[in-house]
Amino acid sequence: MIKNVFSHDRILTAEDLKRKPKKKVKRAEDWKQTLYRLWQLMEDRKWLLVAVILLVIITSLLSLIGPYIIGQIIDHKIIPQQFDGLLNQLLLLMSVYIALSALTYLAAYFMVDIAQKAIYRLRMQLFSHMQSLSIPFFDKRQHGELMSRMTNDIENISKVLNSSFIQFTSSIVTLVGTIIVMLMLSPLLTVLTMLIIPLMFFATRWITRRTGPLYKKRQHALGEMNAYIEEIISGQQVVKVFSQEEAVISGFEEKNRSVRENGFWAITYSSFIPKVMNLLNNISFAVVAGVGGLLALNGYGVTVGTIVIFAEYARQFTRPLSDLANQFNEVLSALAGAERVFSILDEPAEPDIDNDNRSLQINGSITFNDVTFKYDEEQQKNVINHVTFDVLPGETVALVGATGAGKTTIVQLLNRFYDINSGDILIDGISVRDIPRKTLRSQIAYVLQDPFLFDGTIADNIKYGKLDATDEEVIQAAKDANAYDFIVRLDKGFDTVIAGEDSSLSQGEKQLLAIARALVLDPAILLLDEATSSIDTVTEMKLQQAIDRLMAGRTSIVIAHRLNTVKKADKVIVLQQGEIIEQGYQEELLEQRGIYYSMVNSAHADFDELLD
Repeated sequence: MIKNVFSHDRILTAEDLKRKPKKKVKRAEDWKQTLYRLWQLMEDRKWLLVAVILLVIITSLLSLIGPYIIGQIIDHKIIPQQFDGLLNQLLLLMSVYIALSALTYLAAYFMVDIAQKAIYRLRMQLFSHMQSLSIPFFDKRQHGELMSRMTNDIENISKVLNSSFIQFTSSIVTLVGTIIVMLMLSPLLTVLTMLIIPLMFFATRWITRRTGPLYKKRQHALGEMNAYIEEIISGQQVVKVFSQEEAVISGFEEKNRSVRENGFWAITYSSFIPKVMNLLNNISFAVVAGVGGLLALNGYGVTVGTIVIFAEYARQFTRPLSDLANQFNEVLSALAGAERVFSILDEPAEPDIDNDNRSLQINGSITFNDVTFKYDEEQQKNVINHVTFDVLPGETVALVGATGAGKTTIVQLLNRFYDINSGDILIDGISVRDIPRKTLRSQIAYVLQDPFLFDGTIADNIKYGKLDATDEEVIQAAKDANAYDFIVRLDKGFDTVIAGEDSSLSQGEKQLLAIARALVLDPAILLLDEATSSIDTVTEMKLQQAIDRLMAGRTSIVIAHRLNTVKKADKVIVLQQGEIIEQGYQEELLEQRGIYYSMVNSAHADFDELLD
């Protein structure tokens, strides 16, 4: 069913934003913490940042000197028509503006360097931290939404760090310097100019109180839309099979509308700022020109040059205020994105230990001792309920049962993708909780039903099981996996570049590469999750031969649906609704003439059909 985003995620209106003032305090605290964390990303380059600040201060002062020189030229050269030394003053004015341009560029260059290295560090932190998060974290979140945090949110932060820091610093220095010079020239005109500050303050405050929550809402809506796009693109084949193009377009329309509505109000409120600032700027200019002209005509010590200087300073006085207001909206958007990024960084990493077992060489003995597990505490029923069984080193155990019986969950628990609720899982008599995850997983190969290949060469994909594998090891693994013949028929052989979902490889060929990847690892324990399902008979034979080589001498747990696979297992465990209803060696179960005996003697080729 297509989710209606408006039923649960209503668009904020102006009235909504006036409510619940208590949250504003918390938001201010959150943003203060977010700003501090962004500063920490740049802290190692603080001296370069100090240099940027000094350059910004110098350029701001130069921008104040220029109008003052112009006023002096008007009062002392042009009006009295005394042109001696005019050329020198013009050259000085030119030098000021050339230096202003050069230093402005230099400050921007340094700031881009600081910002990009900070963003590089943030991206690395986010991506690296994602690798430390547990499988349940990814189960509960849409992948497209996580990608949005890695791309859109970080890009918003990058834009602000590149430009807003200089804008803020420059605006503050310019504002302070302008006020000082204006007070020195004419306190009366300065007071008249500053009358617009309260209007600017209240106008900006009214707008930003509404844009802040809206920008955060827009980022959330954008994340949901990206997640939906990623999901539909990944499942495009299913969309086509069931002719659901119109349904997914309708679903996207809702997501897109949410982004549009939130973006519309955020940008609409934000666009008020330059209009309001321009209006107040023009009012300020008119006041300075009008009152200054009257003072000059009536001989109150105000010259034409002073009026020109003041008019320029009045513009410079309102411009930084306008820049601050405009940049503030960009900052709000970036802070909303930064909060989303830091919320991922604040997720606890997958718990692990570092003890003497980090050098443990697994022999392959496996024990499930009264294991109970459910994926979510809110689930009423356990997925695995009081499961107990033993596997000796080198034995092969087949897990048999209907869909949802808990077969895949058992192999995932062995790999510690999830932690059990009660009981214990032992390998060589040691609880998996006492084995570092890397030590555990580096000696267990897990072949999935749907093999996943990465962008790169075929050799790279085989080496993924062991990155330092030699070419000889890769070739031997491919031969043992029955993949060598089809690989060498490709134009570039092992150097053939494939995309992760490259359709030029069949499902069976991808599975053979997945088995080669497991073989090159040379694992102590092998986990096979329906590795021979959904393929043709000829490919199944090649796969089965490769799997037989892979299982030789290794402890193996096989999720099996077909009789040929199960018959080669030493032990069989029959599961039903998370509980073991029958287990034992092949001969024992056949002699008992129970459920497994019925399966073997049934005409059905797939055990799922018997146990459903």
